[in-house]
Amino acid sequence: MLQQIKETASYILEKVNVKPEAGIILGTGLGGLVKEINISHVLDYESIPNFPVSTVEGHQGKLIFGELGGKKVVAMQGRFHYYEGYEMWQVVFPVRVMKYLGIQTLLVSNASGGVNPDYEIGDLMILNDHINLIPNPLLGKNFKELGVRFPDMSHTYDSKLIEIAASIAEKNNIRIQKGIYCAVTGPTLETPAEYKYFRIIGADTVGMSTVPEIIAARHMGLPCFAISIITDLGVPGKIVKVTHEDVQGVAEKAEPKMTLIMKELIKQL
Repeated sequence: MLQQIKETASYILEKVNVKPEAGIILGTGLGGLVKEINISHVLDYESIPNFPVSTVEGHQGKLIFGELGGKKVVAMQGRFHYYEGYEMWQVVFPVRVMKYLGIQTLLVSNASGGVNPDYEIGDLMILNDHINLIPNPLLGKNFKELGVRFPDMSHTYDSKLIEIAASIAEKNNIRIQKGIYCAVTGPTLETPAEYKYFRIIGADTVGMSTVPEIIAARHMGLPCFAISIITDLGVPGKIVKVTHEDVQGVAEKAEPKMTLIMKELIKQL
């Protein structure tokens, strides 16, 4: 795996000749942030050696290089999920590559279902912790060049970045929550009993991504920030039938708020 990471990073650097300062992973219906980037290069995932390919609607499958908020960035327009059939090392492979491209911070977005009864559809939640119910991406051989065998996860989400993002939201009258994201495998949406279980164990939202990438990033010592758009509710009395299209629609409507926070946050990195 380590050799593949180096090969892929080397190929990309030859193509784009850009050393990004921040890496961004854009989730379901959230690819519009790319419109704010002053783009210098675009690579299709299919053209990148060893790279997985997005198979989920709403994930474009492009690696975008350019400037955002005065900083050089690389953005994944489309991510990979365990439920697509990939091994966990493949799911986090792009994060490993971005580290080798030179990023110093990772910012992640996603769409998730709220299980906290105080949340409303369209709310933004800044992650301050997570519960991982997906196989850990660090299972297997540990490569010391990437990180230690038993990485500490007591400060997974960077408190300074959370504070800055909350301040940006307040200044722009954007309603935000702060809470715990529970990562599950999917691809089924949750049953009422499962929603209840996630709330009991301490989650505020539930989704099928983000945590593997965050774990890999922290393994490599990268500061992390993550934000979630609440696209549906798993709260008793508010549970309704939801489709992937519904999730995409809510995410797209809430996207401008998330985009503003991410752009302003990157300015202050």
